[in-house]
Amino acid sequence: MDRPKMIAPAEGKLGVLLPGMGAVATTFIAGVEAVRKGGGLPIGSVTQMGTIRLGKRTEGRSPHIKDFIPLASLNQLVFAGWDIFTDNVHDAAIRAGVLRPELLARLRPELEAISPMPAVFDRHYVKRLDGPNVKKGANWRELADQLGDDIASFKHRGGCDRLVMIWCGSTEIHMVPSEVHQTLERFERGLAERDPAISPSMVYAYAAIKAGIPYANGAPNLSADIPALMDFAHDRGVPLVGKDFKTGQTLMKTILAPGLKARMLGIQGWFSTNILGNRDGEVLDDPESFKTKEESKLSVLEHILQPEVYPDLYDGLYHKVRINYYPPRGDNKEGWDNIDIFGWLGYPMQIKIDFLCRDSILAAPLVLDIALFLDLAARSGWRGIQEWMSFFFKSPMHAPGLYPEHDLFIQLMKLKNTLRFLMGEECITHLGNEYYD
Repeated sequence: MDRPKMIAPAEGKLGVLLPGMGAVATTFIAGVEAVRKGGGLPIGSVTQMGTIRLGKRTEGRSPHIKDFIPLASLNQLVFAGWDIFTDNVHDAAIRAGVLRPELLARLRPELEAISPMPAVFDRHYVKRLDGPNVKKGANWRELADQLGDDIASFKHRGGCDRLVMIWCGSTEIHMVPSEVHQTLERFERGLAERDPAISPSMVYAYAAIKAGIPYANGAPNLSADIPALMDFAHDRGVPLVGKDFKTGQTLMKTILAPGLKARMLGIQGWFSTNILGNRDGEVLDDPESFKTKEESKLSVLEHILQPEVYPDLYDGLYHKVRINYYPPRGDNKEGWDNIDIFGWLGYPMQIKIDFLCRDSILAAPLVLDIALFLDLAARSGWRGIQEWMSFFFKSPMHAPGLYPEHDLFIQLMKLKNTLRFLMGEECITHLGNEYYD
């Protein structure tokens, strides 16, 4: 990744396209509108609340990230998306039950003005959902072309100078790369033949890349994480990121596991269970969709703890994840963790975590940061996988032959050093010897 000679300015409107306008997308849109009106702070957003140290600690230079790099401002954002239900953003947000009705009432004119376009959907891939607002077409190719028309129409209608697309839809059934995913030629033939190995999220990713739009996958779906679309994005000069927004229980794992490993404390077992009652919980009640989410959540500990490097501490670690649909809880997910650890001379200890979180409240600022950083990457001329954005994802996309970096603190260092590199500042190693010479 080369430092760009010039970063194109963040002028005009940035359109944010959202496949799936449920709890996460509506919380994101309503939150941005609230912040723009002075009705709250963008807490949880690295781009809006975070700072970045420049130079030595003695220099005292720590600007806000949004003041350091040329990001689009919140006032430049315009929203659109697709959903299988016809509710406008206000009504969908009411139904999601995440934000207080009095807040949504103050934002009602802005939110009611945004209604979803008909979605590309097939119940084979998300078995627990169905809705009337669905596109019709003979094959995936026709549906991808319809998405392309939607994209062009919104760009013109919204007066947008640039666009990004972020998948906020449901978790699809578990899929693994197959022949149709290997090359663009095979993939496009599969679109025309409506190959069952191509899912709706792949159709969205293809349509975005074809239109030259940066694409992010906020679910654990295979989506753009296949050779055909990764190569297509690189050739088209389109940035890609994913997969699966890092919220809730996995966020806690990527905070706690690096700390236990740093102190060389062993772990025998890590049992995790969740209860949630939103649409995501309903979808994950299907075993095929749960398998996709399980793969994303299970991979975290193995890569952080490196049992092949530290067999005395982590070899044979028993890691179990359960997700239970419990409608009374709504979007307020509860994640329980029981961690059996051991220390000096093998003496056992335990850690218990009960994280009562709000899933969409944690995800909404990630959507904002991803949108702004994806746009920055595109204006910088970067293409293909943007691994420096792994900080935001449970199962980060990465180059073939590499293992993904899951340690939250290494991810944050990578992200901030990338921003320093982009702006011609010295990357920080935290060595610190110069202070004592």
